[in-house]
Amino acid sequence: MDQKLSSISRICAGIIGIGALATITLQTTINTEPGTSPLENFALLFRFFTIWSNFAGGVVMLWIAAGRPISQRVTLALATALTIVALVYHVLLAADHHPVELDWWTNLNFHTIIPAAFILWWTVFSDRAHLTWRSLPWVMVFPILYSAFALIYGANTGFYAYFFLDLPSLGWGQMLINMTGLSAFFVLMGAVLLGLRNIIPNAHV
Repeated sequence: MDQKLSSISRICAGIIGIGALATITLQTTINTEPGTSPLENFALLFRFFTIWSNFAGGVVMLWIAAGRPISQRVTLALATALTIVALVYHVLLAADHHPVELDWWTNLNFHTIIPAAFILWWTVFSDRAHLTWRSLPWVMVFPILYSAFALIYGANTGFYAYFFLDLPSLGWGQMLINMTGLSAFFVLMGAVLLGLRNIIPNAHV
């Protein structure tokens, strides 16, 4: 169901949305060297699920800031995706990843600030009355769409952003196991978020 939100929630959503899209714009600028196309570099960012999640989160936040109602299922799915983006990066990747200068700032935004801000917004402003366990399957929409894109892109370019989606190396058997495990991980994290949201009172602001 849709939810109409307060002025404070819309202002906060606008700040998050602008921050997310500004970070993607900055990363595009950083990646655009002489002789390369900004549009091409912008498109290349979408090889990564992190960018999908941050971009979708930014667009949804701006949609909310404009006063448009939004389905609770969509914000739950995005909260789950951004939680996993942050967890995977900080648990598995951060120790071996050392960006510098402006890349340090965009990396911090993509993997920490924007996910934390979106999840905090969702925790405070989402309507738990419209968040039921029937919403849980929706958390798989983003990973399924991304996986389909990644496989098509990889088949045409040979580039696979993540080892667990590298079909030529894995074969279909291991690929299906990986995708099943990925879906289960998203559902589990979505269930954790739903459980936490159900014990936190709605904000009356």
